Amino acid sequence: MKTTLSFLCITALLFSCGKSQDSKRPQLLLVSDEEMNQMGADAYHQILAEGQVSNDPRLKREVLDVGFALAEVSGKDYDWEFTVLRDDQANAFCLPGGKVAVYTGLLPYAQNNAGLAAVLGHEVAHALLRHSAERMSQQLLQQGALSLVGLSFQNSQYRDLIAAALGIGSQFGISLPFSRLQETEADRLGLELMAKAGYDPREAVNLWNRMGENGGRAPEILSTHPDPKSRVEELQKQVPAVIEFYNQSNRKPTVPL
Repeated sequence: MKTTLSFLCITALLFSCGKSQDSKRPQLLLVSDEEMNQMGADAYHQILAEGQVSNDPRLKREVLDVGFALAEVSGKDYDWEFTVLRDDQANAFCLPGGKVAVYTGLLPYAQNNAGLAAVLGHEVAHALLRHSAERMSQQLLQQGALSLVGLSFQNSQYRDLIAAALGIGSQFGISLPFSRLQETEADRLGLELMAKAGYDPREAVNLWNRMGENGGRAPEILSTHPDPKSRVEELQKQVPAVIEFYNQSNRKPTVPL
């Protein structure tokens, strides 16, 4: 068994590497985009069925406007969906294939459409960078479970493994962290996306300052992400590199949510 697993690991490493769109680093990718997108869609629709979708027309319109502006500049022809979930946790997520949701608990931190673009841009970047596929590939390899790809999320005995790889946790709390490297990549690409979409990238710095200054219990999103202070410092370094994208875009006024 050990010999077989070692052979599978070596084969996977030799023949299943891709490149990250952001850093151009090698990625271990054992699962196809089609398989990941199907699992993402299955998980997303189950989350929506079990959660509380907001019917606030103003919030829905704002999230759709920002979301599809980001999707347009992403260069990826996903079947994009953007949803607002009524929940006090300060969080958001994007599953493979462009299935995006933001919780109402995060909106007070976003404060305006550009802050929302910073949140959604980061999440969209995770999907573009294939971070879920990378994490699932690592888990499959570690478990010697290379034959488990192509599974549906629903009614699967491997549901927990799939949920963990997608980053959604066993009870759909979007609480499992990507690696620090992946989070930094998503920050960098997300900042570029929001600038290209016409949202002031400097608002990303303001967003994370507000997150870090939160009194009492930290927002859920901070429990799985890099230290806010370090994140703000890194974003401040990156803003000058993307400000030209913003200046050349169809700039949108920054308005309160």
